[in-house]
Amino acid sequence: MSHFRPVKLEHASRLINHGPTVLVTSAHEGRRNVMAAAWSMPVEFTPPRIAVVIDKRTYTRELAAASGTFGIIVPGAAMIDLTYAVGTSSGREIDKFDAFGIETVKGPVLGLPLIETNCSAWLECRLIDEKHTEDAYDTCFAEVVAAAADARVFVDGHWTVDESNQPLHTIHHLGAGKFVRASSMQLAKPLAR
Repeated sequence: MSHFRPVKLEHASRLINHGPTVLVTSAHEGRRNVMAAAWSMPVEFTPPRIAVVIDKRTYTRELAAASGTFGIIVPGAAMIDLTYAVGTSSGREIDKFDAFGIETVKGPVLGLPLIETNCSAWLECRLIDEKHTEDAYDTCFAEVVAAAADARVFVDGHWTVDESNQPLHTIHHLGAGKFVRASSMQLAKPLAR
């Protein structure tokens, strides 16, 4: 007997998208914002390019479109509550950085507000003009122009996830404010052929 049951198509994307939730920062002419985004991914290695879904109605998207830039922050498990808070409030109504006491560092290339406290990594990104995908699918493409990671969890191009760095484990939004965090790694063993 199968344990599988039909899933509503409106929830189908949740079956395959529980990659790391990211924070997206943006700034333009003295205005700034931060939001949470559950849908992001790399799309090219060299030059490094990414895609992230940023709804066209958001304040973050408005600022990113005006400046042509945005930051991607990978929050750690210690940031679950803050990630949910910035994802469920509007930057048009409050300055989320001030309201939630978020400290930032200035990005080295684009000067974007980036977050390091309780975060695993950040990327500074320059928007790639792709009007069709932006308008039709809210998907923004960008070239990564600078990146940094906390060496307690990412070294020499690889993640190290163990008991010693749990607050920095990536978080994954499952919907309705429910998150899971990456847990200890397991090294794959070669199978005999």
